Amino acid sequence: MRNSIKLISNRALFYLAILPVSCGIFAWQGWAWWSWVSGPLVTNTSSTQSPEENAVTITIPVGTYGQQIGEDLETAGIIRSATAWNFWVKWLGIQNPDLEFKAGTYKLSPTEPLSAIADKILEGDVVKLSYTIREGWSIQQMAEYLEAREFFPAADFIAATRNIPYDKFPWLPSNIPHLEGYLFPDTYKIEAQKNTPEAIINQMLGQFEKIALPVYQKNLNNAENLNLHEWVTLASIVEKESVVSEERGVISGVFNNRLKKGMRLAADPTVEYGLGIRQTKEKPLTYRQVETPSPYNTYLNIGLPPTAIASPGLASLEATLNPDDTEYLYFMARYDGTHIFSRTAAEHEAAIAEVERMLSSQ
Repeated sequence: MRNSIKLISNRALFYLAILPVSCGIFAWQGWAWWSWVSGPLVTNTSSTQSPEENAVTITIPVGTYGQQIGEDLETAGIIRSATAWNFWVKWLGIQNPDLEFKAGTYKLSPTEPLSAIADKILEGDVVKLSYTIREGWSIQQMAEYLEAREFFPAADFIAATRNIPYDKFPWLPSNIPHLEGYLFPDTYKIEAQKNTPEAIINQMLGQFEKIALPVYQKNLNNAENLNLHEWVTLASIVEKESVVSEERGVISGVFNNRLKKGMRLAADPTVEYGLGIRQTKEKPLTYRQVETPSPYNTYLNIGLPPTAIASPGLASLEATLNPDDTEYLYFMARYDGTHIFSRTAAEHEAAIAEVERMLSSQ
């Protein structure tokens, strides 16, 4: 009996001694497993490669549950284990009961650990497309550019510019046929999932409202009786004619003088816009084109064309409200970006002859 009790005691001591060791082994194995499944799926990349070079694009629809996100990430080859993802999500949920993953399109790299990938989706670090609208671009040019960037067909963008969103931007002039002139030139970013003609148009109109509209409201006394639509229209012509920024104020002054005197603006860019062409040094406007009737032909029609012909930048908008005080009534392009300015028709004819001699000698 005494020997049996001793044997039991020895066994108990043995198990008590081995228990911490076993727990340690299990803990180490558990930690090793977690370190492996929660670590980057891809680790043998070149040191010169960035995470973006290995990134995978994945879209998370609205209302997707955390468990489904994990399964999608594992299927896409971004994480090792959906099970590990679920453990991590539950742990995060304990710390923050209001945990919410953001829907959207993401670029996620398998070279990043599971925790970093989860953080991106929690923070809504979605893919954003960048696009740049240049000063002096027309709607047609914007449409061609956005189509080339594979945003959407050019025709879809052009059609969308004919739907005037007065509900969102009530300051837009009434009865305008399209948004030419009001799509503010700038560099923008938009979420890939929200990339539609309407969304991009709203971005540009919002920027006009933020940057351009206050300029007009602040300088109403300098507007020379120009309403908002006339201001934008004239500024678009100034923009198209002003290749050299130093001449912008003078060109604005010339057009201001001509309008005051009831003279035709005689601006080549308006003819080009009306005919849907672009003249070059090698192929300038012909007399026949200049004499072709069009609402935009400012050689034939007195005053401003019915709409803007492009999107003016801030400098042209400001110059239109604050034209240089000049006696010039004419200018002739040298085709190097600069112009010859003249006070009289005779001086202007001489400037034309000078440019023609220069071109013929080249």
